[in-house]
Amino acid sequence: MSHYKKIGLSSIVLFGIALGVTAVSAAAAEPLKVQSETDVAGDLGILQGEGSGLTTDYLEKSTTRLQAAVMSLRLHGLEAEALAYKGTSSFKDVSGVSTANQAMLGYLSMHPELGWQGTAEHMFNPLGSVTAQQVYKVMLESLGYSQGVDFAYADVFDFAAKHGLSQLASVKDFKNLHMATATLEALKVPMKGMTGTLAADLAAKGKLDTAKLDELAKPTLTIKQSDAVGSYLSNDKGMTLYYFSKDVADPNACVGQCLANWPIYNANNFTVPADFHATDFSVITRADGKDQLTYKGWPLYTFIKDVKAGDVLGNNVGKAWFVIKPANGGVALGTKTDLGNYLTDANGMALYYFDKDTKGVSNCSGACLEKWPVFYAPTIEAPAGVNSADFGTLVRSDGRMQTTYKGFPLYYWVNDKKMGDTLGQDVGHVWYVVDPATFAGTKATNTAVKTSKSDSLGTYLVDANGMTLYLFTKDKGDPNSCVGSCLANWPIFYDANLTVSSDLQASDFGVLTRKDGTMQSTYKGWPLYYWVKDHHPGDTTGQNVGKVWFVLDPAQTQAR
Repeated sequence: MSHYKKIGLSSIVLFGIALGVTAVSAAAAEPLKVQSETDVAGDLGILQGEGSGLTTDYLEKSTTRLQAAVMSLRLHGLEAEALAYKGTSSFKDVSGVSTANQAMLGYLSMHPELGWQGTAEHMFNPLGSVTAQQVYKVMLESLGYSQGVDFAYADVFDFAAKHGLSQLASVKDFKNLHMATATLEALKVPMKGMTGTLAADLAAKGKLDTAKLDELAKPTLTIKQSDAVGSYLSNDKGMTLYYFSKDVADPNACVGQCLANWPIYNANNFTVPADFHATDFSVITRADGKDQLTYKGWPLYTFIKDVKAGDVLGNNVGKAWFVIKPANGGVALGTKTDLGNYLTDANGMALYYFDKDTKGVSNCSGACLEKWPVFYAPTIEAPAGVNSADFGTLVRSDGRMQTTYKGFPLYYWVNDKKMGDTLGQDVGHVWYVVDPATFAGTKATNTAVKTSKSDSLGTYLVDANGMTLYLFTKDKGDPNSCVGSCLANWPIFYDANLTVSSDLQASDFGVLTRKDGTMQSTYKGWPLYYWVKDHHPGDTTGQNVGKVWFVLDPAQTQAR
């Protein structure tokens, strides 16, 4: 049995809770203290946010040139002096920022040696975005190095890496949360020609609280980048951390020789990267009594064949071991003896597909969604062996977003309560977990005509691609009533080898030979049409056009 220790938002100590046990000895639990880099930067007063502080919304915003400039002044210990600037000379485009920010930009204008010269037209572009290269230039200048003297701008990343600044070199969209990482990196680095760090220098100047400097000395988990695996988490020694897909059902799945090859990782007082949340880390007490750190419920391991920092030799070993990604990439892989590998969300909760869905179309709505809630992750960085490009996004009729795999919507099952539950498997013989190695679509995709469903229209007929089919009420007397320009707007549907989904009767379908000799498929005698203004699966813009065009509900449609 494994005992879990949960943590709070930051630096909060909580004690063990046993799964399935009513009480645990508090003496057996070590305190767990975790802070994110944004927490630390906020506590030091280096990163201050705006309005409500360091909110998720603020941290996810792209960093502006103005924010980078303010950080530059702060790291030089010059923010207060800049705020007191009373001069009138400044950049030409500062009128759109606050009075305080105008003072600081005026100060930078008067002190070009700080590295903020602006453009040739003396413009600053305060709300423009910054790049990782530009931020590392700012950090190097805060450490006493000068562009054109110590380094060339083109060589910023190489020069920065030699001085301990490297975590963000591959970041393309630089956000405020990345600024927390960059500033903490810089604070730990010695000043040019000195042994003391930038943090110590600022503390000596009274710009940082000396009592809080110990926060910078704590072990820090870091994000690394690899061409082979993308972004991944490493421990404070730089060694890659992994999860084991078989742990989804039992966190003690790795035992004996497995543990010799995959040593458990544990820590109880550390800092995590800015794009990780402290609350996602916990500790379990394994069956052998040893404590092990977890991320989003996944126990963490190192790999014995990784011999140096940056090695990722354990990724995808046995198709069961994977690196840890920010938010675990949005999805993870679980493994069970009876199911093999299957997709889960980042927390190990099983994901399902509905065998009545068609590509790009969800046929689960209303009461169905109460039992099968939609799964949505804004970004997906899939585990090794699973193609991230196979994931997409469906916009449902109610405007909600839903993640798809190979075009098919993904769902949870309401009765799955914890990591490892797969109680939705084979419910109604139409709901299944997704094995990414074998999944090729639903049975519904193999038929030429099937049903779809929407909250507003109920069930209606669609073709193999999910495009809506219609009837024309004027065909009641003459099935050739739509001709000429009508057919340009309402193209006929015909499939010479018509197959239908299991919820339809093949005998209800037939073929009409039109007066011009064209063949057209029919349902209960009604000729079937498309609508030219339907562009995507699920579109039903032809419904009730002219009060004579309608979708076909199999249960409601009477024979012509």
